[in-house]
Amino acid sequence: MRVLLAIDGSPFSQAAIADVAERPWPNGTMVEVLTVIHSAVPMAIDPALVIAAIHVDQTDEQRRLASALVDAAAAQIRRSAPHLAVTTKILEGTPKDVIVDEAAEWDATLIVVGSHGYGRFRRMMLGSVAGAVVANAPCSVQVVRAKHPLHETDSAA
Repeated sequence: MRVLLAIDGSPFSQAAIADVAERPWPNGTMVEVLTVIHSAVPMAIDPALVIAAIHVDQTDEQRRLASALVDAAAAQIRRSAPHLAVTTKILEGTPKDVIVDEAAEWDATLIVVGSHGYGRFRRMMLGSVAGAVVANAPCSVQVVRAKHPLHETDSAA
């Protein structure tokens, strides 16, 4: 089995990491921990090359943070499930597209993603990576939801 675990550093992707780490996987299962760098600065015509310099600085910082993120996730999985073969990958682009493309290229049998659980209005405004992955994936997709802190407080009362 080939499991593509797509993470973004949010508590929701932490729930997905925990799910993969705790699940009893069949022997020979491989896990690829993927994060996608998505630049907030658009590349545009810039005669002074100011935007290009900002893009390079921003991408370098994101790559540094992304490396620490995937390394920590891989370590967590290896501690809980030492029998799994775990690799990491950092790619650049639009997360929903990159995740689907990587799943196809790597021949994943399952994609695991966390969900922010936005309501309909916020999802329209912000988009939904998990929803787009579900709609376009070449394989099965598991969407892991973390309990929202407000929901935990409500149920405890």
